[in-house]
Amino acid sequence: MASNTNNAVTVPLNIISFNLHGFQQDCSVVEDLTAIHSQPDIFLLQEHWLTPATLSLFNSRFNGYTPFGGSAMSSCVEKGMLRGRPFGGVMTLVKNSLLRHTVAIHSDECFVIIKVYNY
Repeated sequence: MASNTNNAVTVPLNIISFNLHGFQQDCSVVEDLTAIHSQPDIFLLQEHWLTPATLSLFNSRFNGYTPFGGSAMSSCVEKGMLRGRPFGGVMTLVKNSLLRHTVAIHSDECFVIIKVYNY
């Protein structure tokens, strides 16, 4: 239930933070967490290791959520063929039903700032 005190809306949000250790490696854990916790409102995901070209995997894999984030490997990929171990990247997944209450403030390779209601 939302309460309104002094024009401030307070809505409880179910938020899960998780280190993926690679999108392909632990993406199924996020799907399991979605089932166990009745589709959490927001996922804060770290270390997805995706390149800019493969960030769309979040859209196809989690169609009930909208992704906000980026790849930490942009500069490596721009230099040519990807060499070495992939690294970094953060992504915040917001449940689609909350999008009308969500404002994207900044998205970078190391952090994402969004506002959902007054949070």
